[in-house]
Amino acid sequence: MSRAAIRYAKAVLSLAQEQNVTSDIQKDMQDITATIDNSAELRMVLNSPLIKSDVKLASVKEIFKSAKPLTQELFQTLINNKRILLLKDVAKQYQVLFDALNNVQIAKVTTAVPLDEAMTTLVKAKVKELTGSDAALENIVDDSIIGGFVLRVGDLQYNASIANRLTRLRRELSN
Repeated sequence: MSRAAIRYAKAVLSLAQEQNVTSDIQKDMQDITATIDNSAELRMVLNSPLIKSDVKLASVKEIFKSAKPLTQELFQTLINNKRILLLKDVAKQYQVLFDALNNVQIAKVTTAVPLDEAMTTLVKAKVKELTGSDAALENIVDDSIIGGFVLRVGDLQYNASIANRLTRLRRELSN
């Protein structure tokens, strides 16, 4: 993450706090991140040196026309400063700062299959038990863990995977 993206995100968060719209801007930033991740065309437009800034600005404003005025101002500022390439990084960093402001941690949960609602509730309860605070879950699917889950929150890791249990059992049997 570039220092410039962090500075822009901090500035947007500060303005959002002054205007009491931090949650609304958070939704905008989630939309921006998801849209850029899922659209090769948008990434191409933002990255292309051949496409003029006013076309990039018009494209972003059209795609995110439901975004709040503060988010629209961010688009203009990034274009004016020739930093529109940082849009996704600014959006991601804003989300990190927003979560920190609201004492919400990001918990990365690796599972063999995508989490369903019941498992999500159990994992959130485990996070609360281990850390004492709530967390937003990021699910990573990796079938090599066979079953169970691996939970990472900050520098804490809780491994309840079948693969881990089999490895421990193998070690115990070989001793």
